[in-house]
Amino acid sequence: MNTDMLKGQWTQLKGQVKASWGKLTDDDLATVEGDRDRLVGRIQERYGLAKEEADRQVDDWMKRH
Repeated sequence: MNTDMLKGQWTQLKGQVKASWGKLTDDDLATVEGDRDRLVGRIQERYGLAKEEADRQVDDWMKRH
């Protein structure tokens, strides 16, 4: 999956994102709106991860979906 697909399918993917990163709130998901960089930032914020780790997790997740 690429970033354009993430934006285009965001409504369908929100549930899967929430299942993978349960600390993200509905407000977080509304703010992200399918933007990969925003998603990385929110994961980084909620989980206290380094940017590189949050980036890696999102990359891995996107490869699986």
